[in-house]
Order: sequence, then structure tokens, then C-alpha cells
Amino acid sequence: MSFAEITNLFVSLAWGPWLVFLLVGAGIFFSVFSRFIPFLNLKKGFKYMFQRDHSSEGSISKYEALSSALSGTIGLGNIAGVALAVQLAGPGAVFWMWVTACLGIATKFFTCSLSVMYREKASDGTILGGPMYVIKNGLSSKWAFLAYFFAFFGMIGGLPAVQSNQMVQIISEFALPILSIESQLIFNMLCGLIIAVIAGTVIIGGLTRIAKASSWLVPIMGGLYVLTATFILLLNLGDVPRVIQIIFTDAFSGTSVAGGTLMGVIMYGIQRGAFSNEAGIGTEALIHGTAKTNSPIKQGFVAMIGPIFDTLLICTATALVIILSGLWTSNEYSGVSLTAMSFEFFLGNTGIIVVFLCVVFFGISTIFTYSYYGSVCARFLFGPKGQKLYLYIFIATIIFFASISLDSAINIIDGSFAMMAIPTLISSIILAPKVIALAREFLLNEDSL
Repeated sequence: MSFAEITNLFVSLAWGPWLVFLLVGAGIFFSVFSRFIPFLNLKKGFKYMFQRDHSSEGSISKYEALSSALSGTIGLGNIAGVALAVQLAGPGAVFWMWVTACLGIATKFFTCSLSVMYREKASDGTILGGPMYVIKNGLSSKWAFLAYFFAFFGMIGGLPAVQSNQMVQIISEFALPILSIESQLIFNMLCGLIIAVIAGTVIIGGLTRIAKASSWLVPIMGGLYVLTATFILLLNLGDVPRVIQIIFTDAFSGTSVAGGTLMGVIMYGIQRGAFSNEAGIGTEALIHGTAKTNSPIKQGFVAMIGPIFDTLLICTATALVIILSGLWTSNEYSGVSLTAMSFEFFLGNTGIIVVFLCVVFFGISTIFTYSYYGSVCARFLFGPKGQKLYLYIFIATIIFFASISLDSAINIIDGSFAMMAIPTLISSIILAPKVIALAREFLLNEDSL
């Protein structure tokens, strides 16, 4: 069995209908059980984002935690992932990405509040949070196996598979013809090596350096991307209602997806939505659990606005441009290339340059964040020495993933994310009453905190 066949089998087993029901069902449960507290308090996320709390422990600020988490989600999942969703499952998949994002608001509130509630301080002073610490410190010892289960797949899910692969793809389309390098494999490995060196200078510096880099990269590149997409939509404003109608119609037809089933549209849309905003996967909790805050609920409010930016804003902008271009109906382009060609369709070389810059910088910033995700999971399993070793392995895999197929790269991460969602959502559902009790107390005494 080839490597591609192994990864395809892995993701097909991991992403069954049961996982879709778990992700969506958990989001509905959190929304209803909380009596829609997250949705009724959306403004508080923006209010607390830049607030500095006195007498609070943590490694990075609330904004740095959000921007670091967003650098992991506002990345190639929003550029390459959306293109794959539209091309393989049709425009209707975008609707189910929206559903995932809306439910993800409530899910992130719970998972990230819990990450702060049950984080711990290591002997060297490092603040450690995430689903494995929620399970370890919040549940009885009989649930401990779920903590190790999450950490194991977190090390795999944190690898830079899609980022390295898609960055090299768009760089090769620009540079390969100019440099006249005959071997695609050699070019890919050289690009991977350069990316590894650049990323390594930040990654080895730890979470603080990652957060500082993300805090300025994310708003600049995110703003450039959204403004460019908005300009395209304004130029074609008359066609936008038709595109939105196509999305809603196709969401319940299943005619565009391979095999022509409605479940195929729903599953692929939710799968790509999960990759886009990571709500319920547990990765975002690894970062938000380290924030400087005097209340877990404050960080939960900040964390829950993530899906608004990464899925409802950036993914939607990408999808509308791709559908407007009509290029998604052909098999000539895939992944990031489809997005780049769609922007070029409307803006010429300017469109390609914008996508190129965003892919490179989003890709780099996402690699920064993913390195932390995987390394903190390695630390949970193997201690500080294991964490350092993982970082060097992580940097080396950038070269490997630059040289494999996009399908294999996507499958590795999607399958791992599916496995990570199981312990994250089970522990969050069990401990949900603890979050609600603390949230009600916080809202009653908010002015004094």
C-alpha cells in the first residue's frame, strides 16, 4: 500500500458521519445549554481583546493569544481549503462551513474557557494549557487516556503539512519557469529548506516570539486579503446575490459533489470548516490557555470571535471570488492555484501577487503557531526535552511535506484533527456545567473584574 493510499484510508476512517454529528451536535449542545450566552455577549470579545488585567498569570496577552490562534486558522485553510471545498463538493459546502463557524463560536467559548480554568504552571514557570490539561486536572483519572490520545494526535496534527505543501506550490508556479529548473522535486526540496530556515529562527524562540510575530502579521495580511476580495466583489456587485443563491441551493442538493449525495456536501463542508476555524479540535485551546487574564470567561469571550474572522469573513470572501470566476467547474487548477487564478481572473497580475504574498506570509505564520501546538503536546508526553526534540523534527518535516502530494498532506492533518476532536469535545461536554456556573458568576460581578 502506497503512502497516499495509507493517508486516504486514515482520513476516510476518521471522518465518518459520526464525527460530523459529534462536531455539530456539540456546537448545538453548547449553544442551547448555555442559553446562548456566547452569542448574547459577542461584543465582550472585542471589549476584552486589548484589555490588560492586573494580578493575572500567563505568558502572552489576550490579543496575542487571539492573533496567534488566528495565525493558525487564518491561513491556507481559508485560501487552499476553501478552494478544495468548492471544487470537490460544490458551492453548497460553503453553507456548511458557515454552520460550523456559527456553532464554533459557542464551542470555542467552552473549550478555551476550560483551558484557562484547568491550566497549570510548570516548575520552570511556563504556563501550560489545552485539552490534555483540562482532562488531567478537571476529570478523574479514568479519563486520563484521553489526554494522552489528544497529545499523540496533536503532535501529528501540528505538523506543517498543508502550509509547506501549498507555499511551495505557489512559489513554484512563480519561480520555476523563470529559474528553468528541470526537476520539480529538487525545486520543492530547496524551497522547503529555505522555509525551514526562516521558520526555525522564530520557532526556536518559543511562544513569546511566535506571538509577537503573529500579532502584526495576521492583521496586515488578513486586511490586505479581505480588502482585495472586497474590491473584486464590489466590481461584480450585481452577480453577488446570484452566487449566494447558488450556495444556498447547492447546500441541500448534493449535485456538485462527487457521487452526488447531500451527505457528501455536508461532510466535506464541515470538514473544511473544522480545518478553517478549528473549533472543537482543541488546537485553539492550547494557545488561549496561556493568555494573561484574571478570568477564564474573559478569554473564552475573546476566543469565540475567532470563527467570525477566519470563516465567516475570510473563507466567505475566498469562496465568493472563486464561484464568481467560474474556474471551480474545471479541473485545471486545485487548492491554492485555484484561488490565485480566480483573483487573477478579475485583477490580472495584481490578483496573483496579492494571493502569493498572503499565501507566503499566512503559511509562515501558521507554521509558527502549529509548531507550538505540536511541541506543547510533545511536552505533555515526553517533558521539556521531548518538546525541544519535537521542534527540530518539526522543522525537518517542512522539507518532507514540500515534496508530497496535496491530497496526502490534507489527509494527514484532517485525520489527526478528527482524532483530536474526540477528547476535546467529550471533556468539554462533561465539564460544561463548570463553565456555565463560572460564566454566570462572572456576568454578575463583571464590573469588579
